[in-house]
Amino acid sequence: MSMDTLLRVTQHSGGVLYVIAVLLFVSLTVIIERVWFLLRATRDAHAALVELDQYKALNASALAVWAQRHDGLPTGKVIATAGRIAGRADRDTLAASLEEAVMREAPRIDRFLWVLDTAVTLAPLLGLFGTIIGMFDAFQVLSNPGNAPTQVTGGVAEALISTASGLFVAMLGLVFFNGLHSRVRLVVHQLDTLKAALVNRLTSDIPDVHVARDAEAKTPQGVIGSLARRGA
Repeated sequence: MSMDTLLRVTQHSGGVLYVIAVLLFVSLTVIIERVWFLLRATRDAHAALVELDQYKALNASALAVWAQRHDGLPTGKVIATAGRIAGRADRDTLAASLEEAVMREAPRIDRFLWVLDTAVTLAPLLGLFGTIIGMFDAFQVLSNPGNAPTQVTGGVAEALISTASGLFVAMLGLVFFNGLHSRVRLVVHQLDTLKAALVNRLTSDIPDVHVARDAEAKTPQGVIGSLARRGA
């Protein structure tokens, strides 16, 4: 297709092909950026889980150094949170803090995926709209008795280019949207696994606060102290 033909087709679509071209450019930009980020996040989380199995002891200083090696990625945020409260919180508090860290990273993990979702829905509609506008121009040829019917069929064929372009953008966006969405679920699963592993390793030697209090209350000293507090 020559440049003159392409410009003519674009004009017959009412400028819709320009919008589809912009939508394609934006979709490709999001795809490249998200693929690059999610691949890094997946590999980093996998490496962190492998490293965690090799640690014999975890403390605040070790976790701080470990978090620096994963800085800039969701894994580093989770490890840094564990390092800030390691040894100073019970199991429930530690688990809640790490869950908060994972939830804060969730918007960053699936960022811009709504753009692909919008492109999948919007591109075919734009293509159909451009085809309808092009067919209006094609059938206006019949208003001039000197024009041949073959000019109508040529105009209709050019008008269908808008629909084909919109479907192409939608199919491209759908394939990568599903693939990236699957990758997002994998990253979140890895972060949840890392969170559970950190909780298990950091609280394995720390007795639960509620259990300790219940055990203390059952001792004679605990019973006497409880009665004394009630009498006071």
